[in-house]
Amino acid sequence: MKITLIGGSGFVGTRILELLGHEPDKYQCNNIDLLPSHFFNHLTTQGDVRNQEDLDRGMKGTDVVVLLAAQHRDDVKPVSLYYDINVGGMENTLRAMERNGCKRIVFFSSVAVYGLNKKNPDESHPVDPFNDYGKSKLQAEQVLEKWYETHPDWNIDIIRPTVIFGERNRGNVYNLLRQISSGRFLMVGKGVNRKSMAYVGNIVALVKFMIDKETTGYNVFNYVDKPDMNMNQLVSHVSEVLGKHIPATHYPYWLGMLGGKCFDLLAKVTGRKLTISSVRVKKFCATTEFDATKVHQCGFEAPFTLQEGLARTLEFEFVHPRTDDIQFVSE
Repeated sequence: MKITLIGGSGFVGTRILELLGHEPDKYQCNNIDLLPSHFFNHLTTQGDVRNQEDLDRGMKGTDVVVLLAAQHRDDVKPVSLYYDINVGGMENTLRAMERNGCKRIVFFSSVAVYGLNKKNPDESHPVDPFNDYGKSKLQAEQVLEKWYETHPDWNIDIIRPTVIFGERNRGNVYNLLRQISSGRFLMVGKGVNRKSMAYVGNIVALVKFMIDKETTGYNVFNYVDKPDMNMNQLVSHVSEVLGKHIPATHYPYWLGMLGGKCFDLLAKVTGRKLTISSVRVKKFCATTEFDATKVHQCGFEAPFTLQEGLARTLEFEFVHPRTDDIQFVSE
């Protein structure tokens, strides 16, 4: 089975290539990406999801496409890039698939399509994205849905993951774990807001499951590792894994947002991208809890618990750090 990843040089794509690479007799993998791959460059062809010819050429003989290519940071400029890559890239991918006779796609969307502070939404919950990233992911899903109306013999699987973390990732969860482990952590709010998370080892196992098992129809799955932790529980777990007391001083929400606005102004004046912003404070204090009952009842069994995923990440990054400097930057 030939599997083509589009945008597979990043964090999740690298782990998918690693997992599928354990069964070379079963899977032949190919990666199309603008950037080289740290670990799988021998499988990588340089290509842009915005370039139709790159996809047409790179997708020859493909049985299943895994579409990962996306603009996802909070501060992408111009904002049109979200739509050029996330939506236009989807349209180009579908055309290339049709031209190459491929009828199966696994698409990485996002729980961002639901918006902020929703009450544990499942896949049937109304969508209400609050930023251009979420809006562009929703539009990409709508392109897929419309395509399926005229291509009912296709197999389309959509994964809406919550924030993904794991070894080598440099995103919001890593930054949070680093702050907590340093002992200089500032808890904005009461710490009772729940934060849905997904360990990368479980996400890539889900992709493999879909390639093997979800072979028909149009399917949408939230992905979250359950049960969710609130911020106080997360701090306690980090403290337990690292074996040290970690104090957490609580600050009111209004004060945190005021500080975030100050960093917004500083970023605008200096032209620098800072790790603190009002958007990130808002995200930190938001309840990001999502219902993943559907995926956990479809036959998929996550190989790791959330606690195990966090422990593996903490040990890799802070207890026994690796000697190379390879890392993946994301939100």
